[in-house]
Amino acid sequence: MSFEKSLDRINEIVAILEKGEVSLESSLELYKEAVALSADCKKELEQAKLQIKMIGEDDA
Repeated sequence: MSFEKSLDRINEIVAILEKGEVSLESSLELYKEAVALSADCKKELEQAKLQIKMIGEDDA
């Protein structure tokens, strides 16, 4: 899933959880999904930072 789609899904999950209309079991499953998506996004951001750093070093 792309970074942007992952963020969109996290936002959807947050909105669902904020409504408080899902069961505890469903809430936990949604929370687990959001945590996994967040970890994926963090990895992508770290990779992007490394690429930017490498590009900056190439220009120096």
